[in-house]
Amino acid sequence: MVNIRVLDPSASPLDFYGSELRRLREEAGLKQGELGRMVFCTGSLIGQIETTKKVPTRDLSERLDAALKTGGTFTRLIGLVLRSQLPHWFQPYAEMEARATYISTYQAQAVYGLLQTEAYARALLAVDCPEGVDEMVAARMERQRILTKEHPPVVWVVLDEALLHRQVGDREVMRGQLAHLLSFADHQWVNVQVLPFSAGQHTGMMGSFNLLRFEDDPDIFYAERYDSGHMTANPQVIRERSVGYARLQATAFSPEESAALIARVMEERYGHQPGPDGRRVA
Repeated sequence: MVNIRVLDPSASPLDFYGSELRRLREEAGLKQGELGRMVFCTGSLIGQIETTKKVPTRDLSERLDAALKTGGTFTRLIGLVLRSQLPHWFQPYAEMEARATYISTYQAQAVYGLLQTEAYARALLAVDCPEGVDEMVAARMERQRILTKEHPPVVWVVLDEALLHRQVGDREVMRGQLAHLLSFADHQWVNVQVLPFSAGQHTGMMGSFNLLRFEDDPDIFYAERYDSGHMTANPQVIRERSVGYARLQATAFSPEESAALIARVMEERYGHQPGPDGRRVA
């Protein structure tokens, strides 16, 4: 006799998703394998999602909606499911980030999450989360959807030059990441500046931080440590960090100069180079 795991739909967004998938599949009179064939996956994967052992993707959610004629149920749920895969201490910030109308960030160690490629994010997250990397990468890519919504936020990013040289993944991953940064050169709402080594000491040397601005709510300052985040709307903190950020912007290269530097590092450090036999390799 097969033991069917009983889910508590209220336990988490993933549990709710799994229980709804099981309920709607059974209402449609379909076995897991039958539904799997309809959405181009295995019945085993359907079972794993129903028992919360696997996290669904947005693409699969759209196919499930079409197969089960749910009117978009799973497509609406998937955002909550993926956001729940973020570290619990980061989730409040992610919720505020999704509502912000203006995002200013200084990043000293790594490219800001909203501008990371999937390959770069995977290499970065695999350092601490090798077993859950697929879910974490999916959650990070889901965050980036705010850049393509009807009214996206203005995003201003100042990157320390050091992170252009710090290799995350292999050279091809870095080349792809820097090329992705260059793709924002003509973006209406995303601006990228690089703070060069020549700037010397600067107001961002205490670490990375973000400032969020909203239409109707107070501004938010956010910074994080290894396993926790600090978020505040304290007016004095906002005032000091806003001035600090303005100084970073003034000290950094212009967006045009920054793009030229990124392109130069991409070619000189991560471009194609001759291999031992004289052939050019990536």
